[in-house]
Amino acid sequence: MRLKALLRSAGLDDPIGGSGSEVDRVVHDSRVVASGDLFCCVPGTTYDGHEFAERAVRAGAVAVIAERTLDLPVPVVIADSVRRVMPHLAAAVEGWPSRNLDLVGVTGTNGKTSVVHLLDAVLERAGRTTATHGTLSGGRTTPEATDLQPLLRSWVATGVDAAAIEVSSHALSQHRVDGTTFAAVAFTNLSRDHLDFHGSMDDYEVAKARLFDGTFSNHGVVVVADQAGRRMADRARDAAMTVVEVGEPTEVAVSPDGVRFSWRSRTVTVHTGGRFTVANALVAAELSAVLGIHEDTVVEGLAAARPVPGRFELVALEGGPQVVVDYAHTPDALTHALVAAREVTTGKVLVVFGCGGDRDRGKRSEMGRAAESGADQIVVTSDNPRGEPPEGVIADILTGMERPPTLVEPDRRRAIAEVLGLASRTDLVLLAGRGHEDVQEVADERVLFDDRVVVREEWDKLAVGRGDG
Repeated sequence: MRLKALLRSAGLDDPIGGSGSEVDRVVHDSRVVASGDLFCCVPGTTYDGHEFAERAVRAGAVAVIAERTLDLPVPVVIADSVRRVMPHLAAAVEGWPSRNLDLVGVTGTNGKTSVVHLLDAVLERAGRTTATHGTLSGGRTTPEATDLQPLLRSWVATGVDAAAIEVSSHALSQHRVDGTTFAAVAFTNLSRDHLDFHGSMDDYEVAKARLFDGTFSNHGVVVVADQAGRRMADRARDAAMTVVEVGEPTEVAVSPDGVRFSWRSRTVTVHTGGRFTVANALVAAELSAVLGIHEDTVVEGLAAARPVPGRFELVALEGGPQVVVDYAHTPDALTHALVAAREVTTGKVLVVFGCGGDRDRGKRSEMGRAAESGADQIVVTSDNPRGEPPEGVIADILTGMERPPTLVEPDRRRAIAEVLGLASRTDLVLLAGRGHEDVQEVADERVLFDDRVVVREEWDKLAVGRGDG
């Protein structure tokens, strides 16, 4: 695409006054620049892209987008905010791929992954060619614009006609999905998370609300179970969007391996446990309806959906307690996971959890309170400590608890082994915080660690110790 046409698409002027060079890609990482690229100097908290502009030109960049004048042998286009114009440039150079498929965006503190997973199952049942991206994909929940737009183009090129992505608050704040057209967008809920980035719940909500300002989609599905949801629905309507509200479900039945509920006079079964699954499934159902899928097909698709990895996932231990692995890593999610655990066991509820290092410290005490309110026995351990000593993270958790936990064990494997020794066959053990993750971030290392694998390994060791093996 010619530089002049590309700049015009983003509302920028061509500094050389001619058609300019042919631009093949829009990039923001100087390490991947190739001949024919347009390099965007994105200022960041750690690095400033302007410092790498010269390197990008040496690597073949034909022009540079910057926020200040740079002495370079290629055109330098000045923008008030590189981050704001970059996604439009990235979308334009890729041919605005989101306009060529039914793309759904899902935001909210909890439930995004489940909604995307369940919606994908329905779309497949309807005969659509699908793709998804989110937490389960690895890397960023929502890619940077310079990665997202090529991804969408690749989907279109391979015949994908319907797709769903998770849209994080970070992505909305950083304009990663700007320039993207969604057939529909959805909001699940809002509770404390990422305040190390957003600073306050108000700013966090404002970030989520960008997806409902009418510039991304004309259609929204919003869970209105609380005030945040009702405010989101009102914002969407004020932006002239059509809104489907998701309220409290009816006729709900829960079991360790699934839920059953009523939707539009139909009985729906989903094979992912936890009462909270119902709201996620309802959002997926309503999104499917917005996309024109018949209600019977929606019910069939939800019933056929595989359990969501790491979301109230049951781990069978022969002769042992019920064990559930769940991604709950916010106070609200942990509260709901513990309520769900209580519903499906006749015995005690034991929980093993920690908090991530180098992240929102303020939520750690709230996680402690949530665990104390919902569990009979509590084991506080490490999650992903990253650059923090696990003991310091644990100390922050304990400040929210009125009484000492059953056990404090920074080594997560030992903590899991200990809780198995505490639990009886009628009890339920909830391993919270990591869900599907199979790598633990410790200092500068990424150590293989999957709660689902580790709990089986530790149970086998106990079985050998008892003479069962």
